[in-house]
Amino acid sequence: MFCWLSRLCRGLSTPTRRTTQLIWSSASRSLVLSSQRKIPELSSFVARTNTCGELRSSHLGQEVTLCGWIQFRRQNIFLVLRDFHGLVQVVIPQDEKMPTGEIEIKVKTAKLLNSCKKLPFEIKDFIKKTEALRLQYRYLDLRSVQMQYNLRLRSQMVMKMREYLCNLHGFVDVETPTLFKRTPGGAKEFVIPSREPGKFYSLPQSPQQFKQLLMVGGLDRYFQVARCYRDEGSRPDRQPEFTQIDIEMSFVDQTGVQSLIEGLLQYSWPSDKGPVVVPFPSMPFAEALASYGTDKPDTRFGMKIVDISDMFRNTEVGFLQDALSKPQGTVKAICIRKGAKYLKRKDIESIRKFAADHFNEEVLPIFLKTNENWNSPVAKFIMEEQGSGLVKLLETQEEDVVLLTAGEHKRACSLMGKLRLECADLLEARGVVLRDPALFSFLWVVDFPLFLPKEENPQELESAHHPFTAPHPSDIHLLYTEPHKVRSQHYDLVLNGNEIGGGSIRIHNSELQHYVLATVLKEDVKLLSHLLQALDYGAPPHGGIALGLDRLMCLVTGAPSIRDVIAFPKSFRGHDLMSNAPDSIPPEELKPYHIQVSWPTDAETEKSSSNHPCRSES
Repeated sequence: MFCWLSRLCRGLSTPTRRTTQLIWSSASRSLVLSSQRKIPELSSFVARTNTCGELRSSHLGQEVTLCGWIQFRRQNIFLVLRDFHGLVQVVIPQDEKMPTGEIEIKVKTAKLLNSCKKLPFEIKDFIKKTEALRLQYRYLDLRSVQMQYNLRLRSQMVMKMREYLCNLHGFVDVETPTLFKRTPGGAKEFVIPSREPGKFYSLPQSPQQFKQLLMVGGLDRYFQVARCYRDEGSRPDRQPEFTQIDIEMSFVDQTGVQSLIEGLLQYSWPSDKGPVVVPFPSMPFAEALASYGTDKPDTRFGMKIVDISDMFRNTEVGFLQDALSKPQGTVKAICIRKGAKYLKRKDIESIRKFAADHFNEEVLPIFLKTNENWNSPVAKFIMEEQGSGLVKLLETQEEDVVLLTAGEHKRACSLMGKLRLECADLLEARGVVLRDPALFSFLWVVDFPLFLPKEENPQELESAHHPFTAPHPSDIHLLYTEPHKVRSQHYDLVLNGNEIGGGSIRIHNSELQHYVLATVLKEDVKLLSHLLQALDYGAPPHGGIALGLDRLMCLVTGAPSIRDVIAFPKSFRGHDLMSNAPDSIPPEELKPYHIQVSWPTDAETEKSSSNHPCRSES
C-alpha cells in the first residue's frame, strides 16, 4: 500500500530494532560524492517534508509529512514505512507505548493513497527471485535496495562526467540521430522499414560517423550519453540497446584522449570505492596476448602464460615435436599455485575436455611432487627430461601444478588464457582469493593490428576496430604492401578483465580513407560517400573514445549482470518480459511499409541463431 502520513517525531528510550532498520539510509548517504557542492534537496516540489531515510534524533518534536509504501505492519499499531531513501517506524497512538528504536513517528493524520494486491515476491533483497520473474515485474524489482542503489549511483556518476566534460573542459553535448543508414563492417544492425518501397533505416551501433562529422563542422569537443543498438542475437551478458559515454576531440593524439579519460574517471569515481590512481598502466596487444591469452587481461592476479618452446627443441615427445615443427609453433605453460592442494581429478579432466572440445588441442597437466602419481606417462617423461628446467623457469613449488600445451602461437595463447580464468574460478570456489572484488585494476591495451583475417575467408582482411581507425604512423608504408602487418592507433580501456572502453585516432584524409575502404577492405564506398566528401573539406586531425556505461556500472556496483544496472533491460534473448516485446503487427499496419511476413520452416528455425519468430521481406 502507498501511504501519506502527517506525523510528529518523538524519541524512544532505547535504540533497539529501529536502529538496525535505519542503517540503509545511512549507507545511501554514502552515495554522495565528495566533490559534490551540497547535499541535494530530496523533498522539494512534492507533498512530503522529509524522506523516510533521513529522520534522526535531531528531528525530535518536529511535525513531518512522509510518503511511502507500507513495508510491514504489526498489530495495526506499528507500521514500517519505506521509500527510496530508507525506512522509518510509525506508531498509531494507543494508551501504551512500546520503545523499539531511537525515534518513531506518532501519527496525526493518515491517508491511504492506493491499495496493493498480493505481490509476486517480497521487496526484500534477501528473498531469492528468478531473473525472469524480476524482469517480468521490473517495476516492483526497482523498489529493492540494490536496484535503487545501482540506478542512483549510475545517475550520480553520469552527472559528474557531464560536469567534468562540459563545465571543466568545454565539451559540447550534442544529440545525434537514431534513424541512420547501414554501415559497412562491424556488428549487425537493426533494420527499420520506411514508407518508401525497398528502403530502410538502420539503428546506429554507435554515433561514430556523426561525431567525426561534428569535428569537420568545427565543434572541436563533442560528448553524448549515447543510446546504441546492435543485433547480436542471444548473448548471455549483452543488450541489444545499450549506453555509451561517447567522446570525440579535434587536434588530439592518443595520449591526450587517454589522459582525458583518466581524469574523467578519477573525477566521477564514487568516494566509497577508493581513489582512482592515474596514469593507468599500458600494455601492447602482443604482450597481452602472449602473457594473458586475451586482449582484455585481468591483471589482479598472476598465473601468466610462459613460453617454454626453447626447452623442448630437442624433445622426444611426439605432440611437442609436431607443434614445434610448424610455422608459429610454440609450447606454452601456466603454473597454478597450490593446484595440487585445491584441484581435484574431475577438475583436471574438465580442463582437458574443454581444450579438446573448444580448441581441438591437448593440455598436459604436470604435478611436481604432491599428487605426482596423477601424472600420465608423458608427464612423467617430461619431468624426467625437463623437470628441473620447468621448476627453475616457472619458479614452481611442491604443491603447484603446471598446465602445458603446444600449437600455433595465437591459438595456444588463447587456449591458455581461457584456462587461466577457468583455474581462477576453480580456486576461488575452493576459498582461494585471487581477484579482490574491492580492487579496480585499470589497463590501457594499445598497438592493436589494424586489420585481421576474416574467419570465413582468411585471405581477406577486415577491420580489427572499425574502418575509420588510423594506421600507426610508423607502419603507414606497410599499408600498401603488407597491410596485415600494420598496427593501428586504436586503444582499449580494460577494467578487471573487462573491456569498458575503446577508441582510436581517426583517418582524417579522404584519399587514405578511400584506399582503406575500397582496396584493403573491399567495401562499397558509396555507403560512406557523405563521410569521404566531408573529409575532403579540410577535416582536422581527430580522435575519440566510447566508454560502455552499462559495463562500467556493473563493475563499480559489483552487480552480477549488466541487467542489474539498467532500469528496463531485455532478457539475454533480447525480449522484454514485462511488455512481451518484440510483438507481432497486424498485416494492415505493415502495408504502408511494403512488408510481408514469411514464416520460416522448421529446418530454417533450427538453423537460425536469431531467435526471432519470423523474417521480413521487402
